[in-house]
Amino acid sequence: MHTKSDLHRLWQLKSWLPITAGMLLGWPPLAAQVGLGLSPMRMELRLAPGGSYSGVLRLDNEGDLVRVRTSVLDFRVDSEQNPQFEPGLTEEAAYSCRSWLTVNPMEAELIVKGGIPVRYTLHVPANAQPRSYYCAAGFTSLPTASQVSGFGIRTAVRVVAAFYVIVGNPAVEGRLTEIAMEQVPGSKNLRAVVVLENSGKMFYRPIGTLAVLDPNGAVIEAYDITQLPVLPERKQRFLFPLKVSAGQPCTLRVRVDLGTGEIQEGTAVVQAASVRQ
Repeated sequence: MHTKSDLHRLWQLKSWLPITAGMLLGWPPLAAQVGLGLSPMRMELRLAPGGSYSGVLRLDNEGDLVRVRTSVLDFRVDSEQNPQFEPGLTEEAAYSCRSWLTVNPMEAELIVKGGIPVRYTLHVPANAQPRSYYCAAGFTSLPTASQVSGFGIRTAVRVVAAFYVIVGNPAVEGRLTEIAMEQVPGSKNLRAVVVLENSGKMFYRPIGTLAVLDPNGAVIEAYDITQLPVLPERKQRFLFPLKVSAGQPCTLRVRVDLGTGEIQEGTAVVQAASVRQ
């Protein structure tokens, strides 16, 4: 299945040079327009042990002339729902397909408003165990010659394609484990927290809703659960910014399908004293 959207977003990594010093010396700030597009941004494949698959991504340049470097990455989703991409994550080693993935080219120059095909191949080891595996290919812009030699803002943009490889027929094993309300860090606002557990070796994407009910049972807020992947053998937090005020009694109701075709439901009655600081 090929889709163009997932937990993978446009990652902008910015570093600032001393702009003030440049202005005092009469040098204008330099800021090339950088924008990268990638399609598809998610690949899900079922492969047998010893099998392989080759395909093509499309990398487009939506800004000025840019040079792009490719990297093969591991990833995870943190407790704030933020994807974290790294060249290697020890804790993800049992499920990583990073060593299976080859990408070409590893570095390329994209002309203004131009694009290139990026070819990739996944080689599954013959001893791969039945489970889901995952890794990513990241494409990061490099500073232009003028940015390297001058003063101003250097902006690096990274786009990421995620790969999910399913070997065998691992079952989804998940459950709803917690519903709570907490204060948003650094804010007086509140958010609901839903924790979904994955005790199996197959990732899943939940489909469902969170509803906020008043004391009479009427729905005053409702949200769809973000279809982030819940990766194997962990608990994943899902966050929902709320409009209710601290001290306002309400009930949080969750209904969710974890990929098994069965709806799990849970509720939590929340009082002001139960909101975690």
